[in-house]
Amino acid sequence: MPKVSLYNQNGSQVGEIELNDNVFGIEPNNHVIAEAVIAQRASLRQGTAKVKNRSEVSGGGRKPWRQKGTGRARQGSIRSPQWRGGGIVFGPVPRSYAYKLPKKVRRLAIKSALSSKVLENNILVLENLSLSAPKTKDFVAVLNNLSVDSKALVVTKDVNENVFLSARNIPGVKVVTSQSITVLDLVGYDKLIITKDAVEKVEEVLA
Repeated sequence: MPKVSLYNQNGSQVGEIELNDNVFGIEPNNHVIAEAVIAQRASLRQGTAKVKNRSEVSGGGRKPWRQKGTGRARQGSIRSPQWRGGGIVFGPVPRSYAYKLPKKVRRLAIKSALSSKVLENNILVLENLSLSAPKTKDFVAVLNNLSVDSKALVVTKDVNENVFLSARNIPGVKVVTSQSITVLDLVGYDKLIITKDAVEKVEEVLA
């Protein structure tokens, strides 16, 4: 089982914690991580691009000239795709780009991302994370105590309003609960700061 240091908010090491091998100690599958990131990014696409086909553009109700005898190519409408101002063929229409990966693949992806953080020594486990009031200054002090100077994902067990409000104005810092960790977040942030009870919750769900 991988062992990592356990810190308090002051940045002092107060012990060690053993992480579950089945969640934090597997061989990361980079291909599955990439698949999960692509799927999540696809689901974030708005899919609102829209063009007009020949039935939607204005004009063109009448045949521009008779079928035969003019010497010109036969035409049925001035709003056919080959005309200027005509309809667009096979253009984008509003749709959802979202698709789902199999449940086992999603679980493997998030476990691989968590294990990568452990292998890269980019995980910090906190004994507890609590603030008496929503103050950005106090949260910045916690980050400084932990020597965190890069993008950080902070994971708490449940919604902690003071922590959330204190961190939301800090560039490169995001606070999520243990139930809403995503592979995209784990890949997009350099450091993972997670509370001890959040670790237990994640292990309970994924182990």
